[in-house]
Amino acid sequence: MLHHKKNRKFGRIRKVRKALLVSLCSALIDKERIRTTEAKAKEIRPLVEKLITKGKNDTLANRRLVISRLQSARLGMKTMRLANDKYKDRNGGYTRIIKIRSRRSDASKMAIIELV
Repeated sequence: MLHHKKNRKFGRIRKVRKALLVSLCSALIDKERIRTTEAKAKEIRPLVEKLITKGKNDTLANRRLVISRLQSARLGMKTMRLANDKYKDRNGGYTRIIKIRSRRSDASKMAIIELV
């Protein structure tokens, strides 16, 4: 049976996959626009949107949660600032995925994910 198999594995073990997703989320928040594969972009979108939603409610617990998920105090504070300044009146949909041409070497589908 294929129940609860919705997450992508990317050919990695759990802890390496988790580190990859944290790294991609951190890069997206830091640079506000990254180029990656379409599957990775689709996988990090809900993670980043949940972090920004948590950042909108600026409590100590949410601040600690965002910092622990990004594993960086600087990026955690930037997320809180972004959420309160830029996305204060927005109810979700903080990221945009733009599909671009395939990579030449292995023809994998590429995409740009950016903060709106």
